[in-house]
Amino acid sequence: MRNYSKISKDWWDYTTLDKEILDAAARITINDLKKLERPGFKINIFSTLQEFYCAEALEYIHAWKQATPDNPAGICGPIGPTEQLPIVAQMVNEFELNLKDAHFWGMDEWVVDGKAVDINFPLGFAKADWDLCFSRIRKDLMMPKENLHFPTENPEEYIKSYSQARCVIMQGGQGETKHWAFNDPVRREGKYADNPPTSAEYRQLSTRMVELHPITLIQNARTSGGGTVQNVPSSAVTVGPVQTWQAERVSIWHPGHHDNPFGQRLSTYMIANKIVDSSVPMSLLAEHDDVVFNFYVNGFGVCDVEMH
Repeated sequence: MRNYSKISKDWWDYTTLDKEILDAAARITINDLKKLERPGFKINIFSTLQEFYCAEALEYIHAWKQATPDNPAGICGPIGPTEQLPIVAQMVNEFELNLKDAHFWGMDEWVVDGKAVDINFPLGFAKADWDLCFSRIRKDLMMPKENLHFPTENPEEYIKSYSQARCVIMQGGQGETKHWAFNDPVRREGKYADNPPTSAEYRQLSTRMVELHPITLIQNARTSGGGTVQNVPSSAVTVGPVQTWQAERVSIWHPGHHDNPFGQRLSTYMIANKIVDSSVPMSLLAEHDDVVFNFYVNGFGVCDVEMH
């Protein structure tokens, strides 16, 4: 039988993996990173945060520049990291990039009382996109509202939009459950009491409402609310693996303050070695044809014991 989670015995997560995998990941150094590249998995390392967030913002520009009336295209973007968003708006305005054929997909949104939160919700992801990026773009350059796609509790239109325009890049961060968007591990119950979903089962998941793993609740309280976990909703709607595999490239950004040094290493190790296990949802990206991990060198940290 698989190990029980050290965080919550009712859930699957990375602590249920064999210790050999966990220990091997922890031994990775910054000098090892580039050696873990393989066809379909590229690793970039940035020496300054300025370069890091500039490169992240440029992914929006590169995707939007490909959009034409006959071939609309865009990017699916995260809330975390968000530091690139004001830079995106600044670049669009400076380059006078007309976005009339460009698209944007939000990755996820909180759900409260069965409904996705509106634009006024303080922790809202659509609100952050508007406040940090879209409200700063010149009106004559801004994309039509119908080209902005945010998931809701009724995601049918959102799902359909992925067949109406090319998703050139799905860009994201990594949560402490090793998720992208809110693709968390599942509860350890029912048919998944003894083993988590297989990769084939997990990859059938589309945009949907999800219950969030306890680790995710604590992380979002830490990164967005000073630890006020009582204000973090327990549910969300998230882009699914189905839409992720419709994206031509998946680009993950590791500034160092979302997941910890060990987490950054674990998903890298598993993808590099094609170790796929849905208790580490990020590891499923080993089966995508074009994945890029981006690291800030001073955010990579160490996994040594440091008593404080």
